[in-house]
Amino acid sequence: MNRLLRTGFLTGLSAIGGLGVGLAIAQSPALDPALVAPHIYQVALENEKVRVLEVTDRNGETPPLHSHPDRVVVFLSPCAWMVTNDDSSHMESYKFGEVLWAERETHGGQTSTVIQECRILEIELKPPG
Repeated sequence: MNRLLRTGFLTGLSAIGGLGVGLAIAQSPALDPALVAPHIYQVALENEKVRVLEVTDRNGETPPLHSHPDRVVVFLSPCAWMVTNDDSSHMESYKFGEVLWAERETHGGQTSTVIQECRILEIELKPPG
């Protein structure tokens, strides 16, 4: 989640309701996180306008390769984990209620390093149609 951009809680929620254009969820079912890692990603709501995933990230779990569209991320619990780059490592942490924008990405195969169980909502907006 190193591509997350911090925003204020209300600003992030405004982005959910205020976006006039949808975000494409054009992903292969083989890379759908709810299908490939149902123990981590569960569909909380889905209709023609939005898909909401409830994410439970636990230390030591390794999700398979999967893909996410651009999305809004809402932290349902305090979350912290170690991020390691080629030459350094640091801790990222987020507070309950913090809202972020996350760009689309395909990732997986890395074992989670969360400090404690982390609960997140990922909100994917669908294109109008």
